[in-house]
Amino acid sequence: MNKEIQGTPSSTSIVFAYLVVYIVWGSTFFFIEKALHSFSPFVLGSIRFIIAGTLLMSYCKIRGYKIYIKSAVKDALFIGFLLLFIDMAAIIWSEQYISSGIVSILSAATAIWFIIFDKPKWKQNFSSPPIILGLLFGFIGVFMLFAEQIFGDTAHGEDKTMKLTAMVVLIFGTIGWTIGSLISKYSKEKRPVDSQEEEMNVLVKTAWQMVSAGTAFTLVALINGEYARFDIASVAMADWGAMAYLATMGSILAFGSYLFLLQHRPATEVSTYAYINPIVALMLAHFFTSHQVTNMQIFGLIVVLSSVLLMNWDLYKDNKKFKVYKRAKRIKKLREMAPQSSIPRIVEISNFNSKHEKKKVKTPQD
Repeated sequence: MNKEIQGTPSSTSIVFAYLVVYIVWGSTFFFIEKALHSFSPFVLGSIRFIIAGTLLMSYCKIRGYKIYIKSAVKDALFIGFLLLFIDMAAIIWSEQYISSGIVSILSAATAIWFIIFDKPKWKQNFSSPPIILGLLFGFIGVFMLFAEQIFGDTAHGEDKTMKLTAMVVLIFGTIGWTIGSLISKYSKEKRPVDSQEEEMNVLVKTAWQMVSAGTAFTLVALINGEYARFDIASVAMADWGAMAYLATMGSILAFGSYLFLLQHRPATEVSTYAYINPIVALMLAHFFTSHQVTNMQIFGLIVVLSSVLLMNWDLYKDNKKFKVYKRAKRIKKLREMAPQSSIPRIVEISNFNSKHEKKKVKTPQD
């Protein structure tokens, strides 16, 4: 019991981790757009992930984590290629032509592809009315953003074509992220429970994923001539600052905070970052870039976030806090409906039920 108390993080640590995940991850879209002023897309990804991977791998080595397990490294390199190269390459390349705010909204729509590509859960997902409605909302939100680029007055001719191309590339990037995430999920589930194979620390796996992404970005930057054209002397200090922010705050601190929260908070609660990140990105794009945030973009954001909420509804409704909230709301309604003299009895029954539930939880441990 004492160990559990000692291992419980303080509320300050939890709040700080949430602020990092909410704000820092949301701001990375903005800082990518800033860094692109001096760095070409694949050079940006190359330097970012080489720095982040090197720092994280060094930290893991200092902590004494096992750095190399052949099968685990092989999996991490492949998943890192899908998650951090395919998806991030699409995001970085797209931000040359479209606002970081639009990119963040389309990235939030990744939930659509999780429903479509998660074949083992098709029966469960497609028999749920909230999920089907969420899918419909998600496609409507994405269509609204495409329609704005097609019929809006913000772009003409070749510029409009490049914006549409960037949005299509971004969609394929989010599909890559989804496939990588699902492969990671099911490869872990298929592993035998009694397997004697040593497990690699999650931070080491992440470091290898960054190495994979950094290597892929570097190879492409060398092949397409971006490194040959790169002039390090012409990089503005502000853009070096954006690069440093992306490598340390975005790739290491934010992801570390995310893992920390998953260990100590319910996954459904942690997943709320998906609703906050696009809002942060859209606000930064509005106040600190030349891009115009239109009413259509704001409405599209609302529709997409509503779709994400609906697609996760079955998870949220089973969440312990949600159940407590519903019970409290029900008791409040009973209080309003009941005569004054019966209110103490309602409170008494509520307290009894709470104590009874706690006893039921404790009984198996005894």
